Amino acid sequence: MFMGQRHVRGTGRRRLAAMAAGTVAAGTVAAAAVVTGCAGPGPAPAPGTTAPPAPATTAVPGTALVPGGVTEAQAAQLCTDLEGQLQSWRTYTPTIGKTGLNGLVGTWIAKNNLNALDFLQDRGRIDVITTAACPGIRQEAVTALVIPDLASGLIGF
Repeated sequence: MFMGQRHVRGTGRRRLAAMAAGTVAAGTVAAAAVVTGCAGPGPAPAPGTTAPPAPATTAVPGTALVPGGVTEAQAAQLCTDLEGQLQSWRTYTPTIGKTGLNGLVGTWIAKNNLNALDFLQDRGRIDVITTAACPGIRQEAVTALVIPDLASGLIGF
């Protein structure tokens, strides 16, 4: 032994015994939780009877799909983004406005983790979404950009 070092006998065994007791107690509690958790909320229905109806669920606002296959929240965001650009599109030439439309739609697709290829293959989907969610804003955008529909202003989408 080195100077100043004390040797204490038996502490290793006591510590091991305490740890083992704690492990057994924790295992007992866990097993009890599993057994009671498996019991369920009540008895099973008797054979030949029907189970009670499942509780009704309510939809979270903004998660319902609108025509075009996006959620209400996603469609509302697109409408808000379009509305925010209307004054700029009225002020600048339609060519510059169409560039802005492409950037806006591309950013909206990326922010919402949507599949850009789907929109590339069906540019009219933007018109379907905006016609359902915000027809007035859509019409103002079409008028400001001097195009028959939003799909006509999308390049590469």
